[in-house]
Amino acid sequence: MADPTILITGAAGFIGSNLADALLARGLNVAGLDNFCDFYPEARKRANLQSAMANPRFDLVEADLRDRPAVLEAFSRHKPAVVVHLAAMAGVRPSIENPSYYAAVNVSGTVNVLDAAVAHGTTKFLFASSSSVYGNNPKTPFAEEDNVDHPISPYAATKKAGELICHTYWHIHRLPVVCLRFFTVFGPRQRPDLAINKFLRLIGSGQTVPMFGDGSTSRDYTFVGDIVAGISAAIEGCTPERGHRVYNLGGNHPVSLRELIETVERVVGKPAKIERLPMQPGDVERTWADLSRSGAELGYRPVTTLEEGISRQWEWMRKSGL
Repeated sequence: MADPTILITGAAGFIGSNLADALLARGLNVAGLDNFCDFYPEARKRANLQSAMANPRFDLVEADLRDRPAVLEAFSRHKPAVVVHLAAMAGVRPSIENPSYYAAVNVSGTVNVLDAAVAHGTTKFLFASSSSVYGNNPKTPFAEEDNVDHPISPYAATKKAGELICHTYWHIHRLPVVCLRFFTVFGPRQRPDLAINKFLRLIGSGQTVPMFGDGSTSRDYTFVGDIVAGISAAIEGCTPERGHRVYNLGGNHPVSLRELIETVERVVGKPAKIERLPMQPGDVERTWADLSRSGAELGYRPVTTLEEGISRQWEWMRKSGL
């Protein structure tokens, strides 16, 4: 009997490609599903998968989550024991401009993946959620049992919807599900639209850096290697006994926007030229992960400091010519 397969949707993305490399390094069989959408350059995503594509234990399926027959065909071909559903339209601000697109990919697409998982005997399903579901929660740090009924962007609403849909598949089909709320992930292969990537490029080239608000907003930044470790632990922790479970995966150390820019300045070795701009709609004021549950049940412990992680990202960007 062949070794079981782990299927990663969004495998060519930032987190997906790092996870694929980590699982392949452990000798596991990995199938990747991605549609290489134009949210950022396809060439970047192809480069993310370069090492995975060279591994005989990896197979790539090019398909769109919204294409139900293609998703079902991918599952029929690989019959994955484990699904890590990372694929989604990401980004708060673009979701405000095109909410119907985000709903189609993030909600209807997730239903297609769940249906395929049930139809083809998947025994563990991991769903990538987001800290954005907490909205402007006045209580910090954010805990999984906090109320998340007030998202402030369409993107956040689609992630809350995904968590709820996952719960129904546990209730009806007894598919064990873990929903992972990621907190501002950074590191090598980070999307070019995200703040740390932009700040490194702009400060490194002496260009002006936009700072939205007064610099007091804060984020719980999490290095991608810690996220990958958390996902791996969640695969082990996804069991019928736990059923449907939600976990925060964060850095547990909120950093203000001002502090972030200062850290990037130190890493790059140049001062930032800052342009102050108004806060943007949909942006939350702060994020901060309570890691009590993920620490106790998954053994999750982030170990990479912000400056260490940014240094590794900057090194990767320079080697990649970005």
